[in-house]
Amino acid sequence: MNRTVIVTDSTSDIPPALAEAYGIEVVPLTLMFGEEAYRDNVDMTPEQFYERLPHSAKLPTTSQPSPVEYMNLYRSILERHQGSTILSFHISSGLSGTYQSAVLAKSMLDEEGDAITVVDSLSASYGFGFMVVEAARMAKEGISPEEILTAVEKLRQSRKLYFLVDTLEYLQKGGRIGKASAILGTLLNIKPILSIDAEGIIYAVEKVRGRKKAIARMIELFKNDLPGVDKINVAVGHTAEPAYGEEFLQELAVHFTLNEKVLTNIGPVVGSHVGNGTLAVFIWPA
Repeated sequence: MNRTVIVTDSTSDIPPALAEAYGIEVVPLTLMFGEEAYRDNVDMTPEQFYERLPHSAKLPTTSQPSPVEYMNLYRSILERHQGSTILSFHISSGLSGTYQSAVLAKSMLDEEGDAITVVDSLSASYGFGFMVVEAARMAKEGISPEEILTAVEKLRQSRKLYFLVDTLEYLQKGGRIGKASAILGTLLNIKPILSIDAEGIIYAVEKVRGRKKAIARMIELFKNDLPGVDKINVAVGHTAEPAYGEEFLQELAVHFTLNEKVLTNIGPVVGSHVGNGTLAVFIWPA
């Protein structure tokens, strides 16, 4: 029987139970603490990562899966499910080489590559993870690959997202802001609000003093982004601190009717740049 198989990488931050329920194939990136290598969400969980991160003198580094890893997975899927189609969704090419690895893997498979579509999500974390889950839901219902891709693109265009960063330390270590700015910002209790632009690049939206004011401002931004919209789906990513996510959902419920709600971890790839205490909120109309 022909079927559509959904593939993604671990930066999609899909809760493991959802990935298993919908048969999503997840390829892990690799996280490096010095000479120690860990497969994301395989050898190191988000909980372990965020426990270790504050004690690391240098930012950990990450590396994308090799084209050979993707090629082997694609070939295995096509051998197990003869005549099937693969839709492979990945973190923004502006943030990682993961998408390019998947594209190279497709080109290495000759005729078999015709059955594979590789998608640059132009997003990160559950900002594209929710699209992967929706694609897998539709695939399970037997909807055609073409219809799935059209629906996912509509979701991508309607989705709004913001990251609330609790500390400037990791933005400074990663070279996104200078040391003097980080010190001053810390003294002033500055909480940056970040987003991802149409090219899939992270940028600063605003800087707000204090976490409570920053949360209120994020909600204002969402209301401005979705004028006249009341009922929404929402996912909140947290740094292994679900209470922060629950707190934000409670605040959001004052302003919107919440339909589908997902709490998930922000994975190590994004987390290594923004650090502990970050919230990532993804909203799309219900």
